[in-house]
Parts: sequence; structure tokens; C-alpha cells
Amino acid sequence: MTMTGMIEEKVNIPTGVKVEIMDQTVKVSGPNGKLSREFVHNRAKISEREGKIIVSCEMPRVKDKAVVGTFASHIRNMIEGVTNGFTYKMKVVYSHFPIKAYAKGDKFIIENFLGERTPRKASIFGDTKIAIKGNEIALTGADIEAVSQTAANIERSTKIKNFDSRVFQDGIYIVEKPGRTNA
Repeated sequence: MTMTGMIEEKVNIPTGVKVEIMDQTVKVSGPNGKLSREFVHNRAKISEREGKIIVSCEMPRVKDKAVVGTFASHIRNMIEGVTNGFTYKMKVVYSHFPIKAYAKGDKFIIENFLGERTPRKASIFGDTKIAIKGNEIALTGADIEAVSQTAANIERSTKIKNFDSRVFQDGIYIVEKPGRTNA
């Protein structure tokens, strides 16, 4: 089986965004902040040419092609994050006990969940900002991984155990993600 050629993925750099590539680290800065990430792979190469970031691999195998696509996708997310940012919307749902939720430092605290005396806590990652308005929670930030992991932590912290989930539907749920809306 012979493998020839080269695979390349190009990512456009919009105006107002600065990209710095040093060894295997890509630093992106824009109006919403700065992000830095290390891309480690022995066959994939990242370079900048003519206002584009080029992720390439010579003589790629199937897994190498997947790595090139993944790296390019991560870089696109970094550029999107520093230009527009990412927003996750969550909803507080309760029918039995009113839930009180607030952010304190790097923790999101949920009190009175199903009448429990001990508050439940979820970690807030990175520079994720949390805005609470009534039963709506908005999580925003430049790093999609930090914002999505924070949303997942909050949703997971209100997982119900030892109750019938058809009756007790209390919790905090993700209702809107970037790229997907529930219309």
C-alpha cells in the first residue's frame, strides 16, 4: 500500500485577530481576549502563510488526516472565541423546592436542591462568566471548552439519584448551545 501526497487544511485569519505560532503552540488574540493552545503531534505541522493558518501533514495515514482536521477545527474555535465568544444558556427547573443558584469565586453553588441542606457545587473553568436572571443562566467566554465544561458540570451537579426522574424533573438544564438552537 503506497501513500503519496500531502493533506492541508486552511483557516482564514479575520481582520482584528492576531495569531502567533511558536513551535507547537498557537496563540490567538482578538477583541474578546487571548487564547493559547499546544498542538502536539509528530507528523502534523502548523504554519502561517498569506493571512491563513495552514495545518498540514505529508504522507498522511487515515489517523493523521483526522488529526489535521481536528487541529484546524480547534483553531477555528479559538478564532471564533476571541472574535465573537461562545454562549451557553441554561434553565433552572423546579416544582417541589425552589432552587437558589449563584456563582461565588470559581464555584457555582446550588442551594435547596430537592430540599437538601448541603449545597451542591460545580466548578467554573477558565474565564467563564455567569449571568443569572431569574430562572435563566447564561454562560459566556472565549474558550468553548471552558464554557461547555462549566455548563456540563452545572447540569451534572443536579443529577437526581434515588428518585423517580419522571416525577422529580428538578434540575438545571442546558437549553441552548452555540451552533444549535431549540426552536
